[in-house]
Amino acid sequence: MADLDHSSSDDISVDSREETSQDSKLEFSEDEETLITRMYNLVGERWPLIAGRIPGRTAEEIEKYWTSRYSTSQ
Repeated sequence: MADLDHSSSDDISVDSREETSQDSKLEFSEDEETLITRMYNLVGERWPLIAGRIPGRTAEEIEKYWTSRYSTSQ
């Protein structure tokens, strides 16, 4: 029975980590937002170049942030 209890707690902790990582990807600090805006104004939609200036962020995360925040379609 101890093994069953242990595996259940592992499943719960894995789910919690996944939710936390998804939430944190969409949250950007004020400094990151400022840098993304400034870099976008300089280089346009060159997401990998912008991501290279922000440690721990991928081009996909930055593009997703930008399109969700500053979508041009209305």
